Amino acid sequence: MIHELPDFIRALDAADPVRNFRSKFSLPSGVIYLDGNSLGALPAATLPRLEEVVRQEWGTGLIRSWNTHDWIGASRRVGDKIAALVGASAGEVVVAESTSVNIFKLLMAAIAARPGRNVILSEAGNFPTDLYVAQGIAAFLPHISVRAAEPGQMLDAIGDDVAVVLLTHVHYKTGDKYDMAAITRRAHDHGALMIWDLCHSAGAVKVDLGAADADLALGCGYKYLNGGPGAPAFLYVAKRLQTQLQSPVTGWLGHAAPFAFTDDYRPAPDIGRFLSGTPPILGLTALETGIDLLVEAPRDQLYEKGQKLCSLFIELVERNCAGYGIEIATTRDSKARGSHVSLRHAHGYPIVQALIAEGVIGDFRAPDILRFGFTPLYLSYADVWRATEILRDILATGRWDDARFKARAAVT
Repeated sequence: MIHELPDFIRALDAADPVRNFRSKFSLPSGVIYLDGNSLGALPAATLPRLEEVVRQEWGTGLIRSWNTHDWIGASRRVGDKIAALVGASAGEVVVAESTSVNIFKLLMAAIAARPGRNVILSEAGNFPTDLYVAQGIAAFLPHISVRAAEPGQMLDAIGDDVAVVLLTHVHYKTGDKYDMAAITRRAHDHGALMIWDLCHSAGAVKVDLGAADADLALGCGYKYLNGGPGAPAFLYVAKRLQTQLQSPVTGWLGHAAPFAFTDDYRPAPDIGRFLSGTPPILGLTALETGIDLLVEAPRDQLYEKGQKLCSLFIELVERNCAGYGIEIATTRDSKARGSHVSLRHAHGYPIVQALIAEGVIGDFRAPDILRFGFTPLYLSYADVWRATEILRDILATGRWDDARFKARAAVT
């Protein structure tokens, strides 16, 4: 049985300083979307903006739009907007390629800048693409090895043989958040460069790359930035390193003068050297539309709301779902987590599928994680209440124990 919405939840929503942003998204009726940590919802302005670019800028402007609509500057322009979200300065972020390609570029640049060191240090259980790209580099560079430390041993694992440390700021499964400044300081103390993966941080929690003295970072555009499926990614290089590091992908747009069309490569003297191919204008347009909403929002209040949503979810699950085998996998410390909460259950996959069938969309991460993202731009406290009520009811009735919920889909 689903209980009526209590007065204290109504009061929280009435006092929500960012509640009006919900109307700026195209959210389907009857759905509580708790998977914005994996794919952000569609901003209402995205479709008309894309239509404008396709019909007018491409359809009418044709190739002239590279100049008249500054398509050629989109990677840097959108990068500067992201910089404002992650504590970077203008000229330190560009939008380019995918997360995996950017990890490769930054790892290779860092390794080359630290000759005589032979270790890429990462975290055991880090997001697979981070580890896979590092392992792929080690397979091509015999002098390089990958070391994966447990999270609690990370500080001690940074030694003088480490060229670069690659960590995800907010863990994709647990939601646990590293102390960016402390880890970066330890890496620097041992002469290593530091790369931060911000895929579950940018747009979700406060990030201050400048204050942390961060070297390098990257992130995706399709989660909390609401850029759409497969949105282009971004990378950050601190200005103090931009002329020291070389990108391993020396494409034409990374050249100091790409339209000079010379045979020999000469890298751009700034962040532009980490560009390579022609920017995907439609993808950049959708991404910029999503980012503009975050730039408009009062971010301190936004991030505070995200943590309140997470805390409310944990409190309600602990209170109402006890006795059904659910374990909270995310810390209760709001200062040490991102903006998603993970639960553990031996039958996590069918429970998630049962929730989705009833309009509560989260996702599953093997082997036993039920994962729920709390995107404060478009989620309400009432959404959290109703989601936990439906979860409790599914557990209490055992509706998840149905063959149709146990057949694994290609994407979980």
